[in-house]
Amino acid sequence: MSDFQTEKDLVRRYYAALDSAKGRESAAVLHEYCDAALLWRGVHPFHEMTGPDDVAAKFWAPLKDALSSIQRRMDIFFAGRNEMDGGASVWVASMGHLMGLFDRPWLGIAPTGKLAMLRYAAFHRVEGGRITETALFIDIPHLMMQAGLSPFPPQTAAHLVQPGPLTHDGLLFEAQPEDEGSQTLAAINAMVTDLGQWQSGLPLEEELARSWHDDMLWWGPAGIGATYTIARYAKQHSAPFRAGFADRSKTKHLCRMAEGHFGGFFGWPNFTARATGGFMGMPATGQAGAFRVVDIYRRAGDKLAENWVFIDLLHFWNTQGVDVLGRMEAIAPPAP
Repeated sequence: MSDFQTEKDLVRRYYAALDSAKGRESAAVLHEYCDAALLWRGVHPFHEMTGPDDVAAKFWAPLKDALSSIQRRMDIFFAGRNEMDGGASVWVASMGHLMGLFDRPWLGIAPTGKLAMLRYAAFHRVEGGRITETALFIDIPHLMMQAGLSPFPPQTAAHLVQPGPLTHDGLLFEAQPEDEGSQTLAAINAMVTDLGQWQSGLPLEEELARSWHDDMLWWGPAGIGATYTIARYAKQHSAPFRAGFADRSKTKHLCRMAEGHFGGFFGWPNFTARATGGFMGMPATGQAGAFRVVDIYRRAGDKLAENWVFIDLLHFWNTQGVDVLGRMEAIAPPAP
């Protein structure tokens, strides 16, 4: 069985304390559970921060002020040894939504006074009983769309509040069979290594079928959307994405791990590519941009069945000279 229970218990206690803390109390929680030199990575406009005080003041306190009565609705939770450093470090990952009442402005987005769901995925490195690194990806454009804004042109796939696994078994609070995690990591590696560089030489749908079930579910970020089956995924995301970019770099991850039937990775960035063909209804810029991405997977048998994807699109488009968040701040509707 996998032996990550100490690390998982720490993160669960951290979440319980953080979720119940008022905005200004967040710093004390971070100091209790995180290292003084905590390295925290977040999406645009937060980027990298160091230390509990900075993270609490710039991220958690403003978010908790804006989304009142925040509730964590977690769909996936697992841990594992990081393949990218030879298994030297243990990380704990989770994914779901932070739900609250959008009562005050946040990042220039006007509140709705209504229920809002903020998609999130988090990776925490645990060492010596402390969290030493965190990567927290949130889908800010998804929140903007719930607030009545249109941060991007119409997307190719569906806009949804995204559910957890079809199997409803993503919360791996207990130890899992080690061989199951090894099989999941092998399936992820096959997709990344064999197919992830767009160089297989096969027709796209045949290439995808090597790693994915025919009825795959791809839960993409707002601006791209969610899609279902290999054929629709190819049409609604994979083919347009490949057509929109050239000079894709090799894949680089900071953490890649798996436990049980679930696994995932993140990079900072995962890869770079040059925008040559237009993407997401935006014109080509000819400029290279960095893609910071989180992927969470569910394996069924020897192939991947579901994929939850977080892309820091605000950061990517900012590198292309498009300040999506700033533009939305200027046209946001008045608060109710």
